Formats: sequence, structure tokens, C-alpha cells
Amino acid sequence: MSLHAKLQQRASEGKPIRVGLIGAGKFGSMYLAQVPNTPGVHLAAIADLSPTGARNNLARVGWKAERTQASSIDEALRTGATHVGEDWEALVRHPAIDVVVECTGHPIAAVDHCLQAFAHRKHVVNVTVEADAFCGPLLARRAAEAGVVYSLAFGDQPALICDLVDWARTCGFPVVAAGRGHKWLPHFSESTPETVWNNWGLTPEQAQRGGLNPKMFNSFLDGSKPSIESTAVANATGLSVPSNGLLYPPASIEDIPFVTRPRSEGGVLERKGMVEVISSLEADGRAIPYEIRMGVWVTVEGETEYIRNCFEEYKAHTDPGGRYFTLYKRWHLIGLEVGVSVASVALRGEGTGVPNCWNADVVATAKRDLQPGEVLDGEGGYTVWGKLLPADASVRMGGLPLGLAHDVKLVRAVKKGQSLSWADVAMDTSTHAYRIRREMESLFAR
Repeated sequence: MSLHAKLQQRASEGKPIRVGLIGAGKFGSMYLAQVPNTPGVHLAAIADLSPTGARNNLARVGWKAERTQASSIDEALRTGATHVGEDWEALVRHPAIDVVVECTGHPIAAVDHCLQAFAHRKHVVNVTVEADAFCGPLLARRAAEAGVVYSLAFGDQPALICDLVDWARTCGFPVVAAGRGHKWLPHFSESTPETVWNNWGLTPEQAQRGGLNPKMFNSFLDGSKPSIESTAVANATGLSVPSNGLLYPPASIEDIPFVTRPRSEGGVLERKGMVEVISSLEADGRAIPYEIRMGVWVTVEGETEYIRNCFEEYKAHTDPGGRYFTLYKRWHLIGLEVGVSVASVALRGEGTGVPNCWNADVVATAKRDLQPGEVLDGEGGYTVWGKLLPADASVRMGGLPLGLAHDVKLVRAVKKGQSLSWADVAMDTSTHAYRIRREMESLFAR
């Protein structure tokens, strides 16, 4: 039975999936826009640091005010309305909530939310992939121990890539490479919130009109988010990662199967079975026609002559030798697609991307020369960007995870381009996020 049919059945039985949302910003609002159109789902509670802001976003996406006025979660359950408040702990404690959607974008807080949700036997759809990047494998293990599901969020590129990888393997294809697209030139790694809009392709006036967050958008542009999302994919699929960071080979969609081959066969990969990100810009900055900047892809191998003949007979676009084929989705719809994850974890007990190994890590790397006493400002900021590395390489160097490089003071100088280590900073060791990361290092490191 399809997920939609299962949702309709739950609706007809009067047994909707009861959802609690933590964080009602841009991503959360996109999910909220779809909930009224989804049968069998009751968004019972929203927790946000600004309930007024959350209600404003609900109004913006088309919710009627009376639907958001339940004075408690119990009242929301009785009336079918939604309770909006600040208390996330009350949300995860409530016995009626089936699924928690963590949507704050704050990685340290997200770890607290996930762990508490598991403790109260709630499934978690974690939109805050920054947290998944530095401790997702252990979060998934903790969820399994509690008898619940931890999942990446469908709509975000990592879960969509995992879906393509699963398609390929279920069909019997070896996965040669998988990843996403991105607008990339090497100097973007130095971008700051002050330089982001010109590089992104917007004027400051357009950004201000749209209420766009320059630090958040810069985390995409400077390579942090592509590294974070590639880490999530590698840890959920078992694919390996480049030994010294993403290469961002430029390619049109037509050229992806040509580029994503091993170097020994004319491509860019160190070996088969890797994550990579395709750039929508040539090295000289020219835009590539028919690019995959907002999409995802998987390259598979036709191992036998018969399969390669099938590629040819059915006009599948391959590399020139006819051996490698790329399937792709050119777009992703972000929060508008999260309902797939909610339905999957609640109705099938299956995540839409679950980290099951520790292959990859994202290490904070200096955007400029940094001095003792400076305070790191995390992904998208002025001080560091995220570099994708194999997890074992990160552990050997004592790499500082990007997701923990927030409001942390440097204790020694770091040169531009140098990846930071634990020894470079004065870390707050009291957080759950720090402790679970260090525990993961001891449990998973090879």
C-alpha cells in the first residue's frame, strides 16, 4: 500500500499521525504549508523560541488564526487544532505525539531535542543536518536502542540522494557515485555574510526584501552545506568520500556520467563508490547550460554487455563508452516534501536516510588567518568553512567538527586554509552535543 493510501486509511479511522514540530522558521514553514493538504496527519504542537513569530509564519502560509489557538497540547488533541508555545520539552514528553520534526537549524540544541525525543519513545525526523553531520551515526543508534526511528528529512538533498542510491542498489546496480549540484568556484570558500549576495546572484536589496538570512545562505555558498550534506549521505549509504575534500567538478547534466567515473577511466573519482558535488559553473565562472545546481543524481555501472546493450536500446544517456549511466532529479522542494519522512517513519517504521556507519566528517577550516581570543561563528560565518574529510582522517588529526564550532574561543593562532583541531579551541565540554560526539569517536573510529 502506498504512503498516501495508508494516510487516507488513518484519516478514515480517525487515528492520525500526531506530529510535534520544533522550530517554525523558513524550513518549518514550508512543511506547515503542506500539512493542511495531507490526510491522516495532525500537527498537534509547535515549539518555537518565538511563538508570535511562529503564528506569523502560520498565517503567512495560509493557516487560519483560530486553528493555532489551542491553549495546551491536550486541547489541541481534543479539537484538532494546534498548540503553539515555547516549551519543547513538554512537546517531546507528551504521550500522544508520534513523530518529532526537529527543524531549528541549531545543531547543539538539535542534539538535545533528539535525545529527549528518543527517551520518550518518539520517532525523529531531523531537518538539522548540521547535527547529523557530527554525530548522526550515534543518534541513529540511540534511536534504535529506544525502539524508534531517526531519519534525515525528505526534501533536503541528502535524503533524496539516499533514495536514488537505494533505487540503484535495489535494482542491482553498483553505485559508482552519488551527490548533489552546487554553484561553486574555489574562492567561494572565503565568502562571508557581507559578500554572499553578489556571489549567490542577488542584490542586497533583493535579499532584504525577501528577509533572507545572509549567514544561512552563505553556509551553502562557502561549501559548508555541501560538505555537511555529503557527510550525511556517506554515513547513511556507506559511500566513501574524497581524501582531501570535495572536488566540485564542473559538468552539465549530460556530462555527469562522463565526469563521475574513476580517474583510471577519465573521470575525477579516486575510486568507485564515492560522494561528490557537481558545480554549475566552469572554472572561469561561465554558467553551464542545463546544470544540476538544485538537484541530485546517482551514477551506476552497467557491468555486463547485456546491461550496456539495454542502456543503448532504450536510449539511456551514458558516458561515451556506454558503461556508466546517471539518473537525476533536477530539483528538490525542501520543506514541502518533509511529509514523506513523517509518513514513512510513522507508518512503515522506515527512515528516509539513516546513518549506519561513520565514513565522513566535516572539519572547521579557517577562512583567513585567525588569532588567539577570536570566537568562531560556525557555518556560513566570517571565520570558518566546512571541509569534507574521511572520518578516520578527521579522528587522526583531532579535527574540530564544524557543527561544534559555534561561539567557541580560539586558544592559538590558525593559518588560512588550515583545518582546526580540538586543541585549537576552548570547548564547552558540558553539552550533550560535545559528549555524544566524543563518545561516537570512541565507538565508531576505525
